[in-house]
Amino acid sequence: MTPATRRTVLTRGSWPESRRIASILRRETVGGVLLMVAAVTALVWANTPWADAYQTLRDFHLGPSALHLNLTLSEWAADGLLAIFFFVVGLELKREFVAGDLRDPRRAALPVVAAVGGMAAPAVIYVLVNRGGTAGALDGWAIPTATDIAFALAVLAVINTHLPAALRTFLLTLAVVDDLLAVTVIAVFYTSRLDLPFLALAVVPIGLFALAVQRRISSPWLLVPLALIAWWLVHLSGVHATVAGVLLGFTVPVLAARGEDRDEHGLAERFEHRIRPLSAGFAVPVFAFFAAGVTIGGLNGLDDSLGDRVTIGIIAGLVAGKLIGITATTYLTAKLTRAELDSELSWIDVAGVALLGGIGFTVSLLVGELAFAGDHLRGDHVRIGVLFGTVTAAILATIVLRARNRVYRALADIETRDDDGDGIPDVYQRPPSSS
Repeated sequence: MTPATRRTVLTRGSWPESRRIASILRRETVGGVLLMVAAVTALVWANTPWADAYQTLRDFHLGPSALHLNLTLSEWAADGLLAIFFFVVGLELKREFVAGDLRDPRRAALPVVAAVGGMAAPAVIYVLVNRGGTAGALDGWAIPTATDIAFALAVLAVINTHLPAALRTFLLTLAVVDDLLAVTVIAVFYTSRLDLPFLALAVVPIGLFALAVQRRISSPWLLVPLALIAWWLVHLSGVHATVAGVLLGFTVPVLAARGEDRDEHGLAERFEHRIRPLSAGFAVPVFAFFAAGVTIGGLNGLDDSLGDRVTIGIIAGLVAGKLIGITATTYLTAKLTRAELDSELSWIDVAGVALLGGIGFTVSLLVGELAFAGDHLRGDHVRIGVLFGTVTAAILATIVLRARNRVYRALADIETRDDDGDGIPDVYQRPPSSS
């Protein structure tokens, strides 16, 4: 295969897609900072003399019992607010595969395979650590499989690394696919009961919502009530209510309708612009506030937690599992397709992104709550495992990516240079290499 026709992986995409990805990442970065602040606030509060007040707030019940919605504030955050987050996930995933660069199966294959590997390896490591351990420990196998894109981007903002466009797109798409796989795991493996009549009834408001958006009806006075009814029925069915968010997101059309200006944003992108700030700026930070508050109990309590196989499995899964799973599957995909890594990048860059994938905060905490519902001690150990694993992965990613920051700065200069002044960086106007 000649150099001119060789296949490459992790090349930069088109200029419109790179610009869109950059816009999304800026908004997610702000949400990630708020998430970090909320998590630290909860952790500090839960370890002060006023910890009882935090527990009282988290366990405060609110909502009508007649509708089976008398939930704690913590449950409202996990079941209700995260449905907004997963609605945005559904919009983003559909946008990527219908109109984004990843509509090309060759470009889509790599992040999808990497996401699968990045979930499989942590799960295997967790199972190996907890095999033969205490009863019920294996229920938490899915905890270290998730990636928190907002938290990962907040880390990137803090360390001020100029991650190249191709790696940013890879990280975002990998995390979105990861979230879809995570909600599938939640629906399949963490549904303790299934009420089929309620699940069947949920099809009605979801179908009406789909019909409305396909007709380009965007009135919140119609769509919000339909979404709330769908969420409520899915909640009553026993399936985790966040699944409703993803399903509703999938119904929203991405492309412009016949007769509409093709240059205008599609309905999915307009919804995303409106709802992403609510998700990243409010829903996810509030969930983090109620989920991250764990009373460590001093050094003895910390020793007990770190001595639990569940905690060890989560930390090892998030750090080693994500690094091995994402890097190995990316490398094997390149070799099996006889492709080469883009000449501007190195495999250490892929390892740095893989370590960022080990920042598995929001969804990991959610899965932990579902896996060990009612077991407060093990629930605390899960939180400590997720916190330690996330922080460790973040520190290691910082070390790797900061070491490459000089290279990233040079690439950033190339990716922003616009000598002809037409508003499009020159590098995006060169003939694309085969990918």
